[in-house]
This record gives sequence, C-alpha cells and structure tokens, in this order.
Amino acid sequence: MPPKRDYYEVLGVSRSASEAEIKRAYRNLARRHHPDVATTPDKAAAESHFKEINEAYAVLSDAQRRAQYDRFGHAAGAAGAQGAPNFGDFPFGDLFETFFGAGGGRGRVQPQRGADLRYDLSVKLADVLTGTTREISFSHLGRCEACEGSGSADKSAPATCPQCRGSGQVRSMRNTMLGQFVTTGPCPRCDGSGGIITDPCRSCHGRGRREVKKKLSVKVPPGVEEGTRIRFAGLGEAGERGAPSGDLYVYLAMEPDETFERDGADLHCVTDVSFTQAALGAKLEIEGLDGAAALDLPAGTQGGTRFRIPGRGLPRMRGSGRGDLIVDINVAIPQRLTRKQRELLEAYAKAGGEEIPEPNLFKKVRRALGNE
Repeated sequence: MPPKRDYYEVLGVSRSASEAEIKRAYRNLARRHHPDVATTPDKAAAESHFKEINEAYAVLSDAQRRAQYDRFGHAAGAAGAQGAPNFGDFPFGDLFETFFGAGGGRGRVQPQRGADLRYDLSVKLADVLTGTTREISFSHLGRCEACEGSGSADKSAPATCPQCRGSGQVRSMRNTMLGQFVTTGPCPRCDGSGGIITDPCRSCHGRGRREVKKKLSVKVPPGVEEGTRIRFAGLGEAGERGAPSGDLYVYLAMEPDETFERDGADLHCVTDVSFTQAALGAKLEIEGLDGAAALDLPAGTQGGTRFRIPGRGLPRMRGSGRGDLIVDINVAIPQRLTRKQRELLEAYAKAGGEEIPEPNLFKKVRRALGNE
C-alpha cells in the first residue's frame, strides 16, 4: 500500500495557508475531481482521489486537528486515515455549494470588461524641471471597426442560442454518492452568453476585437516623481461583445543622470575644487539644470562640506516653489606637481612646522637635471 500523501500537498497549498486559502483550494479541486465529472476513465482511481481530497480538507479545515497534524503528521489519527472520509465531520454545506451553487445557477455569463494596460515611460530630469509632452505608441486589442465590436459581419446582435434558448445555462442530471441531483452549468455551445454569431466578421473572426496600434500624447507635469501613474480611462483593451474597455496606465520612471542625484524635489551634485580654492576661498559657478548658480566658497572649506543653494532644484508636485540644489565639495589633490609648485608647498609646510621627507636619490638626480 503506497504511503499517504501530505495533506498540504494534496490540496496544493503551503503549510502557512490561511483558512480561506484552504477552503478555496478544496472547492477548486472538488469541482474538477468529483467522480461524476472527472475526465479519467478509471472511476475507481477518481473516487480514491476524491476521498483523498475530502480527507485532507476535513483535517486542515479544523483548527484543532490541523494543529495535531502539523505536530504528529498522519500518526495523529486524522479523520478517514484508514479508508473512507469521516462524513460525521465533513462540511456538507460546502459540498452542496461547491457543486450546485448557493443560488442554483449563475445565469447568463456577462461579457467581460476589457483588460487594463500598462506602459512604462522613462523621462529625464530636464523634463521633470519644465514638464514635457511625449508621444507613445502601443499595440492592444481594440474594438473591431468592421463590425463595430458586435463580432457579426452584418453588425447584428447575436442570435438566440438554440441549445440553451438564450438562458446561457443547461441542466443535467447526475448520480452522485449523495443521490441523484439536477445541476445547471454554462451552455457549451454559447459559452454561457445565451447568444451565438451565425455570420462571424471576417476581420475579427467573430471576436469583436482585433489587434490595433495606437499613438497617444502623454503630458508629463513638472516635478513628477518616480512611479507616478497617469490613467487614461477607456484606452485599455476593448471589452467583449460591446462591454466597456479597460484603462491605460502610464507609469513614469526617471532616467539616471550623470551629474545630479534626486532626493524628492532636491538635487545633489559633487563639485571639485583645488587646494588653493578650498584654503583661500573662491567664487564658484555651479552648473544646474537650468543654468549656472553662484556659490561663495569660504576660506578654509574642508572636503565633504555641503552647501545648499535654495530654489535651484525641481518643482514640488505637492506644494509651491522648487527644491534646493545641494553641492558637496570635493578637494582635488593634484597627482603631479611642477618643480616650482613643489618648492612653494614645501616652503608652506616648513613655515607651518611640518617635516618634509627628503626625496630619494633618483628624485634628487632628476631635480638636479631640471626634470622635476
């Protein structure tokens, strides 16, 4: 006799699944694997599988028995462990609802609304500063113009389905382990719509929709932020048989910039200054998104010092005005010095009481020859 399968594996759920997830998984499996509806020709195997599903659900739907099963596995004496499921604990209400529905049928299947579409649009910081208009193009399922979305070559409404007589539902009788039941389900001929198209449109083959290309102008407002979503109602995919269309959502993403990093409405940049500019002070021109900005660098500025230039950042989407331009100072140390520069720096160091290491012999020779 093969070993019993793990109950979570039987239902196809994780061990952390919620009560609602377990119930939903059971219902889906019960609809597909009931012996009277299973497609397998081996009825004995179908009944065994269905009992396995019921057994797993009877245990995992009960909080106390599930806790015991999680601790001890099948050794916990789960219901139905030696054969048929324990119907004393089985939820008959769930079973009836699973097969026959709470209201005895769902009626005609309504045409589905069209799917929503997503388009990702990249914009530059310069576009965020001033705002811009971008043209995009995309393909989607649009309304068939040849049949005006009806799916019929003559644009007429679908004819009444002769099998279900327009109800969208058909009745059938089933012999189950609980007795004989009359059930209803979607009509296989019209897929539950209640109507059929006798002369399908040649352009869309009766679907009422076809692949089309569309161009659209998207207005990007100033100060727009990463992940901003712009909705265009009704510009998604067309609905089935005249149902409403979905929406188009344009998501905005910021392109990386070589100079600036964005922090909300503020812009950050790094500016290199020389040793003498940092020591003596200087008037700098910092290149911003919309031109140069003046910055007075005080004498004695240290590397890593941060300065803020108000109002030279990006527009604020929520509120008025603009953010700031934040400048981080980097003191650039030259990698090579001329002889004169070195002498002046050595004199500066000596005047400050610093000890200057003597150059090695090779450097002394080069200095004597005037090559350094």
